[in-house]
Amino acid sequence: MTAGMSRTRKRGGPHASRRGLLCTLAVVGALTLGVTGTAPAAVAADGVQSKQWYLDAMNAEEIWESATGEGIKVAVIDTGVNPATPSLKGQVLKGLDATGLAGDATDDYNGHGTTMAELIAGTGKGGGLRGLAPDAKIIPMRITNTEMQDNASVNASDAEDAIRAAADSDAQIISMSFGSEFSAPEEREAVKYAESKGKLLFASVGNSGAKGNKKEYPASYPQVVGVAATDSEGRVADYSQHGDFVDIAAPGNGIPRWCDKTFASYCDGDGGTSAATAIASASAALIWSANPDWTANQVLRVMFESAGRSEDSKPGTVSNYIGHGIVRPGAHINRGVGKPGDPNLNPLTNERTPGSADAPGSSESSASSAPSGAASESPSGASEAGAEGDKAVAAGASKSAEDDSQLGLILGGAAVVVVLAGGAFFFLRKRRTA
Repeated sequence: MTAGMSRTRKRGGPHASRRGLLCTLAVVGALTLGVTGTAPAAVAADGVQSKQWYLDAMNAEEIWESATGEGIKVAVIDTGVNPATPSLKGQVLKGLDATGLAGDATDDYNGHGTTMAELIAGTGKGGGLRGLAPDAKIIPMRITNTEMQDNASVNASDAEDAIRAAADSDAQIISMSFGSEFSAPEEREAVKYAESKGKLLFASVGNSGAKGNKKEYPASYPQVVGVAATDSEGRVADYSQHGDFVDIAAPGNGIPRWCDKTFASYCDGDGGTSAATAIASASAALIWSANPDWTANQVLRVMFESAGRSEDSKPGTVSNYIGHGIVRPGAHINRGVGKPGDPNLNPLTNERTPGSADAPGSSESSASSAPSGAASESPSGASEAGAEGDKAVAAGASKSAEDDSQLGLILGGAAVVVVLAGGAFFFLRKRRTA
């Protein structure tokens, strides 16, 4: 498994609590997500694309009839992005090298960043990885990993520099498949700055769920969407870290990757929460391209409301394993599930977005700002039509069961069985505050 790019920069500062717990719903056992129906058929392509099982499960071809990510730019903060792979030719824009080393943002030193870029916006040409948002564009931001930090003199502020550069770029989405156990004040401020610039930030929660399971940053900052990983059966991956820092989940298991910096071949294995973060970012790109006038807050709110989760999940609860649920861009794009709500209210913090017209301290602040569409009272709420559609799927009596997925909850309808065994918890939690 080559999951989140581990970064062990020793940063000081307290690990601030992200969310308060209001109450615990008693459950027993490790969370697994059962699915209805059979395993998905392979994508109709030879080689590496046939292993991208989640594209078929999401019914990506149908989504692409309405939205492809066109007009959306995604900043990929990672090991660099190679623009010369067949799948990325014409997809990569000018970026930034924040490492302090020789080279630039297009010099990927181990293949990780290029894999993430292809999972987001790869065209699939030449038999390469096919991106979930194939018409999105990539802005690469190169930072160091632990090995480089240990063996060379590097820019110690590369992550925060890259986040700020991404915030100042044309990117609407910032994808960060890396993490460290250490929070840094400068990085925290960079994330806040990106939020104030209207960016939507995603980060991997980490791959040490079975050993340590410590919070990682930037995923644990209040303004960042923490992404967990699931497998092709809809189960939470055993390595995927869990806790109050998980906001959403996406496919992470069994996803091919570039083997190394030579870009000679792809390797099998688990993409981990890194791949899940890229796929969540691509899902946001699809929704945003279908609704180009929305803000980051509205895109994220619809992602939360349209995410797949168990039928018996109570309003106001968020899972410590899958957050608001598993990404289902087709549920919104194909069926209209999810309401955008207030453009200036961050669904992560439940606070006005800094820099918005009605944010505290703004000269244009207005207490009467009405939501764009009725905002849901529940983070997992859906439109009435969407809820009825999911009931039909659960009953197995509707063609719409195949609308987004052949896997029930994992990516399509809400036809799921949640098995709670061995220590899983659903928490009713306060919204996070910065």
